Amino acid sequence: MNQGAMENAVQQQVLKATEVIENQLDAEIAKLDHMDRDEMDILRQKRLDALKKGQEQKREWLAIGHGTYTEVPGEKEFFQECKKSKKVVCHFYRESTFRCKIVDKHMNILANKHIETRFLKIDAEKSPFLTEKLKITVLPTLALILEGKTKDYVVGFGDLGGTDDFPTEMLEWRLGCGGVIDYSGNLSEPPVAGKPKANLLGPKSKKIIRGRDYDEDSDSDLD
Repeated sequence: MNQGAMENAVQQQVLKATEVIENQLDAEIAKLDHMDRDEMDILRQKRLDALKKGQEQKREWLAIGHGTYTEVPGEKEFFQECKKSKKVVCHFYRESTFRCKIVDKHMNILANKHIETRFLKIDAEKSPFLTEKLKITVLPTLALILEGKTKDYVVGFGDLGGTDDFPTEMLEWRLGCGGVIDYSGNLSEPPVAGKPKANLLGPKSKKIIRGRDYDEDSDSDLD
């Protein structure tokens, strides 16, 4: 298929998708037009209840530390925090590692923006059992935890464009790919033009701790 034919095919797909969306909107509008007063009142109450529930959930999250980027002093506290929250991002860091400070900057921003997720950090060198259990050997590493299980890792800056000056949006997108934040953008493409997709990148810049090679475990149970 030549380029012109491919472009035409893409345009046809876009037109079809647009038509489907327009038809759905028309159906919703028609449904609203035919609602009587009682039905409108019921719909309005459902929306109010949903808003109220959302505000209550937000207050619960804030009460257990969501909205802030917090350091946990030890492994016991790490497990306690993970039991409280469905979605957790934990930064395994070392004070002397410069790139860990770069991660700190972005984590602070995202913790404030995504209160649905708990953002933590823990000193890897002071957490030998945890780093061994989760096979943390590269610093910085972010463990992406869902319902008490580590589902993914962001190791070094490879998945973030391979550069120290990556924007916060790149890390936000990567966490969205891991399912630990409510991401509103397009997960199929990173937000920075020309950057490769997660897990399809070149060699990662590594700092090895305790002399072990990195061994990813995408479903480690924290129980």
